[in-house]
Amino acid sequence: MIKDCSTVWSNCLQVIKESIGDQSYKTWFEPIKPISLRDSVLTIQVPSQFFYEWLEEHYVGLLKKVIYQELGSEGRLEYSIIVDRGNDSNKPQTVNIPTKKIPAAVVNSYKPEQSFIKSPFESKTIDRNFLNSQLNAAYTFENYIEGDCNRLARSAGYAVANKPGTTSFNPLMVYGGVGLGKTHLVQAIGNQIKNTYPDKFVLYVSSEKFVNQFIESLKTNNVQDFANFYLLVDILIIDDVQFLSGKEKTQEMFFHIFNHLHQSGKQIVMTSDCPPRDLKGLEERLLSRFKWGLTADLQSPDFETRMAIIQKKMQSDGIDIPDNVVEYLAYSVDTNVRELEGVLISLIAQSSLNRKEVDLELAKQALKHIIEDVETEVNLDFIQKTVAEYFQVSLDSLKAKTRKKEIVTARQVAMYFAKEFTNHSLKSIGYHFGGRDHSTVIHSVQTVSDLIDTDKKFKVSIQELQKKFKSKAG
Repeated sequence: MIKDCSTVWSNCLQVIKESIGDQSYKTWFEPIKPISLRDSVLTIQVPSQFFYEWLEEHYVGLLKKVIYQELGSEGRLEYSIIVDRGNDSNKPQTVNIPTKKIPAAVVNSYKPEQSFIKSPFESKTIDRNFLNSQLNAAYTFENYIEGDCNRLARSAGYAVANKPGTTSFNPLMVYGGVGLGKTHLVQAIGNQIKNTYPDKFVLYVSSEKFVNQFIESLKTNNVQDFANFYLLVDILIIDDVQFLSGKEKTQEMFFHIFNHLHQSGKQIVMTSDCPPRDLKGLEERLLSRFKWGLTADLQSPDFETRMAIIQKKMQSDGIDIPDNVVEYLAYSVDTNVRELEGVLISLIAQSSLNRKEVDLELAKQALKHIIEDVETEVNLDFIQKTVAEYFQVSLDSLKAKTRKKEIVTARQVAMYFAKEFTNHSLKSIGYHFGGRDHSTVIHSVQTVSDLIDTDKKFKVSIQELQKKFKSKAG
């Protein structure tokens, strides 16, 4: 009877399944596809170069054994390896490689492996159905406030969460400074996937932990378990990939895991403190893969988003704060979300410990250390004070409703420099000048620009003030 490739490989799998553990079988043999059988040469397709190398290193004896049983002593195995496909995922490219020649003694001495793998997160053996995602359930899309500062990243994350591995956002790289919500967003993606696709294995891990686990696997000779574990993952979320910088061995392992997961249609989500092009100490082949999908940045939240963050936090914690205090907090803390939430917690704690109502005076006390920290910066308060002194008007008059010419001019100049030297939005600047709207700020900036071009004396005044601010900024 003439055998076909599917029948031969099916018979081989029956023997293989009895010889190795269920997880190893699912990881290393279920993805294999029989391609052809010609002249006693069975060709099988594997997802990646790493996959091929792993089979040859760990299962070549078993593979030779089952091939000999099915095809006789002349039987041979050849791999068809899916290689990098660039941006055209519909046209996989393959390269055929014959299996290594090994002596019969190795084939006959193959011993069945243990029926479990070890998780690098646990000290005991594990079952895939009980793997811990390492996610914090508190991080969700519902409590992630959207604004201009994060809209692209959030929208892409939500798309990935609903259709992991099937969008063009694979991998999804989210980057930004400290405390801007990177970890919240990527864990929200993971939690959403877990809720929508409970059968998928979602894993969140920091790069630092990944590195430490890999080093430990080298020390304990458990690299196979380490790789097996990560190849079980359906959605890999890895935080702070910049931590892989300079760690060549770890990068090599991550490169192979990345390739295998990506080519198997699994979703990869990463965070970094900078875009891929600015990551130092990472191999070029890794950086190029980071750019395959979508790279989205998170910026410092604007005034409106900071207001919404505070209000959402108040709602979730069941606390009530006067509107003027909320506005003061949103205006004063313009760095990142983490610091904003920290100030809010500090304010509530001071209110509780001192048995005082939350009011503007208490808020100013709570923010005293922050105001001191930015004394050397050119902030809005410094600009207002400097301009008021220069034009010899009171500080309060800059925020008042008066239309006196000298005060209007001073106010417009202060707004002009606020736009030039701070990162505040137009609305935030307007709020700081007596609650004026953004159109007033735009008009003020344009008026000052026009006067610089037409009034030489006014231009000199602006240049003098500019020197003061540049000197302050260093």
